[in-house]
Amino acid sequence: MKCDLCGKEAVTFIRYNGSHLCGEHFSRYVERRVKKEIRKQIDVHSGDTLAVAVSGGKDSMVTLHLIDSIFGKRGDVRICVISIDEGIRGYRPPSLDIVSEFCKERDIEWHLRSFSELDLTMDDVAPVSGENSPCTYCGVFRRKLMNSEAMKIGAKYLATGHNADDMAQSIMMNFTRGDIERLARLGPHTKVQPGLVPRFLPLRMIPEKESLLYAIVNNIPFWDGECPYWKEALRNQYRDIVDELETRSPGSKFSIISSYDQLRPMLYGQYRPAELHFCECGEPTLGKKCKACELEKMLKGRLGR
Repeated sequence: MKCDLCGKEAVTFIRYNGSHLCGEHFSRYVERRVKKEIRKQIDVHSGDTLAVAVSGGKDSMVTLHLIDSIFGKRGDVRICVISIDEGIRGYRPPSLDIVSEFCKERDIEWHLRSFSELDLTMDDVAPVSGENSPCTYCGVFRRKLMNSEAMKIGAKYLATGHNADDMAQSIMMNFTRGDIERLARLGPHTKVQPGLVPRFLPLRMIPEKESLLYAIVNNIPFWDGECPYWKEALRNQYRDIVDELETRSPGSKFSIISSYDQLRPMLYGQYRPAELHFCECGEPTLGKKCKACELEKMLKGRLGR
């Protein structure tokens, strides 16, 4: 199998467009789409700070590599990495070691926050999760700490490693649940809310398999360990549905995202940004207390703390 563009040995066949690409042309193909997404999503000026949420997995490491490659050479844009230690023995420590080493090699600021600041760990939380999956609590606490640190360091934007698979799954989940308001709040965020750092998604149009291949082709280190609690997540059902659609009809993931993008202007018109207040912890919220504080109190009650 030869590359359609240069005749070298191909590393992949892209089913949704029928092309065979070698490592070099595949990398360029990914990078062009990432740069296009970044231009569409954010407006970066001299003196801005970009935060990158990095867990050490393939998607976040690819995101960090690309953000550093695009903006790191400029010298007038500050790049900071934010990682969260959820307190999962045997899973999170090895991935954080990879992030730490990568940041040292590239001289990138690294900021680490931990669930221990809330006097909780996911190993504590999982056994008392009750009717919710552990992922429900993990996501809420991670978002709180991530936003808190991004605000603290003065970030203008926060990049996350969500890929095309993640986006298609999220869109399908919210449609199925009838949660149109939540659908309207999906990233990338174009409206700045007080107390919230807007997120952008460089890998939004990069399928998960291409993110993995890009990491391998470009020798980007990443942790491929499996979270012990992932099987309980509702998202797994939607992952299977979207993957089946993609298998039967290549390009289905892009079609789902494209359909959503056409609906976004109408959704934004229907659901205006909510008027936010500030929780006693300092994070913005719709009510008196933020979701993280509510869950923290409930979990500590179950744990007898």
